[in-house]
Amino acid sequence: MISLVIDEKELVDEYEINPFTMMILPYEVGNKTYSKIIEFENTYISPLRPTELVKRGCEYNLSDYNASKKVTRRLTRVTHKAPIAIDPSNSVFLLPTKSPTKSSCIWVSHEHVVDHRRHDAYSTKVTFRNKETYVLPISYISFEKQLLRTSELRTKVLQKMRENERKAAYIIYGRRHSDDRFSMMVNERYRFDD
Repeated sequence: MISLVIDEKELVDEYEINPFTMMILPYEVGNKTYSKIIEFENTYISPLRPTELVKRGCEYNLSDYNASKKVTRRLTRVTHKAPIAIDPSNSVFLLPTKSPTKSSCIWVSHEHVVDHRRHDAYSTKVTFRNKETYVLPISYISFEKQLLRTSELRTKVLQKMRENERKAAYIIYGRRHSDDRFSMMVNERYRFDD
């Protein structure tokens, strides 16, 4: 059995999923499954499994993994391989390549995918914002479906956030000022969204 050596600079005990997180892959170390975290400019290894990191990511953002799955189900009707909103205000939405209960599940950040192409019948070549390309063990059609599901979730969550901001503006500023204030809030908050 080959034992992999981990560089101490790469090993992190605590990792918080953030806007720079592009992908979380399972990483075998001896007979244990760790996580290899690919960020825009860095790579880290965590002793937690990928889905455990995703659950912690929800907790760091004052949510619960199961509650996030329920929200996804309610907004999109997706029940299997559901994408997760980790931090919607920072556009952190992750999609699983397999059932999250499987140790081989890879989590991909929707925000960082710029291109995807069929590699072969069982895998997809994915290009990320930093121009790096990875071949993932998921069919092109399945990956496309996961991207679309995540887009739908992202759109509906952002609509809900805007609706809540409109309600808050109405309560705080009243009817006369709510439309002007809302336009300003939307321009400030979502000016980079397109």
